[in-house]
Amino acid sequence: MRSEPTDTSGWDRRRRWQALSVCLVAAFMTLLDVSIVNVALPSIRDGLDASEAGLQWILSGYALTFGLVLVPAGRLGDARSRRAVFMFGLALFTAASALAGIAQSVLMLVLARLVQGVAGGIINPQVAGLIQQLFRGADRGRAFGALGAVIGIATAVGPMLGGGLISLAGPEEGWRWVFYVNVPVGVVALVLAWRLLPAPVYGERQGLDPIGVLLLGAGVVCLLLPLVQEQQWRSDLKWLLVLAGAVLIAAFAAWERRARTPMIDLALFRFRSYALGSTIALLYFAGFTAIFFILTLYLQSGLGYSALGAGFAMTPFAVGSGFGSLAGGRLVARFGRAIVAGGLALVVAGIAAAWVAVELNPGSGVAWAIAAPLLVAGLGSGLVIAPNQTITLSEVPFTEGGSAAGVLQTGQRVGTAVGIAAVGYVFFAALAGTGGDWAAAFRRGLVVILVFVLAALAAAVADLLADRRAHRG
Repeated sequence: MRSEPTDTSGWDRRRRWQALSVCLVAAFMTLLDVSIVNVALPSIRDGLDASEAGLQWILSGYALTFGLVLVPAGRLGDARSRRAVFMFGLALFTAASALAGIAQSVLMLVLARLVQGVAGGIINPQVAGLIQQLFRGADRGRAFGALGAVIGIATAVGPMLGGGLISLAGPEEGWRWVFYVNVPVGVVALVLAWRLLPAPVYGERQGLDPIGVLLLGAGVVCLLLPLVQEQQWRSDLKWLLVLAGAVLIAAFAAWERRARTPMIDLALFRFRSYALGSTIALLYFAGFTAIFFILTLYLQSGLGYSALGAGFAMTPFAVGSGFGSLAGGRLVARFGRAIVAGGLALVVAGIAAAWVAVELNPGSGVAWAIAAPLLVAGLGSGLVIAPNQTITLSEVPFTEGGSAAGVLQTGQRVGTAVGIAAVGYVFFAALAGTGGDWAAAFRRGLVVILVFVLAALAAAVADLLADRRAHRG
């Protein structure tokens, strides 16, 4: 049986960072594909004669299968070999990207996107698990800072890169290059992963808890499906699935307490750092990822921006996020959760300033008006994602790093789906109620986003206050 080596002390610092670079390239590809496809939807609709339902599945199918496999994949990497699982996921993602690029029908493209999502969900827990394994102390914070920069930048620059590819290759075939671009990168990353990632050793076999996998998988699907299909599935009966999902998650938790080899050690939630950090991640991802959803609609559908122009409008957020993540990774060991709280406060300030900017300048110059607010919000976002992940996983044994990261990232995916569903509902309702006032609809969507981010800030402040009480005691 394969399990991860418990000692990588023989590795020099350079090799650790080279291994991390391979992981970050793969993570960037999988996270980029969450946002890059948004600007390609008009071209896909014209090129494949896709229906609205088909376009929705191209987007939501990826998110659904991505969230479905995060925890089991993390557990598999912990119990077997993170390198082997990572490479399998990367090979699968590369092949699925090629299939998506050559798709001749909407059905083929949707199926390729579902497989892409599975592969992305396999890759990402291994990245966090490998960081836990390879790095200690301040270097671990810097490594998570680099991962946080990748998360923020991939989310923000996706529309710009997608718009650029479509502009270069033309509207009819440009959307295919959104997927083709992953293929050469994936092939090179596979070769480097084999050479640079730590090889497994052989030891005692660990079980993989198949009943837990089924219960959690069914629960995640029931929770995510009505959320990612909120705009297309009109019947209110869909919300019964959320109730069913909650029941299945409760059954999963009960099973895990009794299982001989549980998929998740629920004792992790006894650590305040892990429980509160997971809550902050869920709430924050519900807010910040929804910004790009409604901003893309506002700029392209409301103001007639091109795909490339809409992408460039989001660049300030990506720039701020990159700098914030790198700074947060270096400062988290010194300031702890205070960095996260400060970052959330900056995001609140940036979103509020964007609301004011759109109120004052709702027309075609809005991209310039919101540039500075987006830069501030991006800087704050960088100070949230990486430090929060570092703190959340700080007390987790590295042997549980993949499954613990899988739970954390599943919460992020659920938060993203909840946020887009809630913000999208308010946005489209406002659009209909105001007779097509895109600026007003965008501002109301920002209010919902502010609520989510303020809730995350409240959780971070609660953690700081608890720390202060503990030190006084």
